[in-house]
Amino acid sequence: MKKQSEIKNYIRSVCFCSNDIDIVRSEPSYRRTWIDKVVSQLEPVYLDLISRFNRLLKQRSHFWRSESFLKTQSTDIVESFDIQMSIISTRIFRRRRRALLKIKPYVEYWHNHLSKSQEQIDINYLSGIQNISPEEEEEEVISKKIAEQLLNQRSIEALTGKCNFGPHRDDIEFLINNVSVRKYGSSGQQRTFILALKMAELDLLTQTLNVPPILILDDVLAELDLTRQNLLLNSVGKDSQCFISATHLDKFNQSFLGSSQMIHL
Repeated sequence: MKKQSEIKNYIRSVCFCSNDIDIVRSEPSYRRTWIDKVVSQLEPVYLDLISRFNRLLKQRSHFWRSESFLKTQSTDIVESFDIQMSIISTRIFRRRRRALLKIKPYVEYWHNHLSKSQEQIDINYLSGIQNISPEEEEEEVISKKIAEQLLNQRSIEALTGKCNFGPHRDDIEFLINNVSVRKYGSSGQQRTFILALKMAELDLLTQTLNVPPILILDDVLAELDLTRQNLLLNSVGKDSQCFISATHLDKFNQSFLGSSQMIHL
């Protein structure tokens, strides 16, 4: 094993910590990081796609500021970047959207289970690709539209040195009854949604890989009310090996503690 990232090829895990609430309530970068982690565990090759895209993005930005462009105003190199970025962006887009379609039924199940309600949830991938239908999967069609938009924004990019279109600008929308959880969801709704996301991630990996991943809960009970704590504790550890970190044991019921191995640090 030459790289730390290669450990994902051997050990699958789902980690839930208190900071994960930012996936639901904070900036788009948190949601992109979350879906990228999900996809990379389903398809380890995805890590290479993200790495290649980030390198292209950095090289592209550097070129706009380089003396070679300022002197010649040549766009040949940018056109080469566009070809590569349109191909890689398409593959990232398709994999992200495909993963969201797969995980959504599990999120629906866990949200209903945790909230004990009939609220309707939805998950949408918000991409900057224009005039693309939600069902479009043809790689050539998507790649062509991305190349067209990269060309259209080139004049602005030449002035700013920043590419404002691509998978690094996309977002994911979480809805309850067609209302944004990030903008209008209560604290309880946001916490329930992120918990449903994590449990759905666990189920998706288990069903896809036929091997239950390791579940890591990093002091999350402090973020949940008593009802959600009990629902979570009754759900974990049945099929997956589960590691839980906590500063206090008073929030765990005795039956759960009795069936657990405890290590004090």
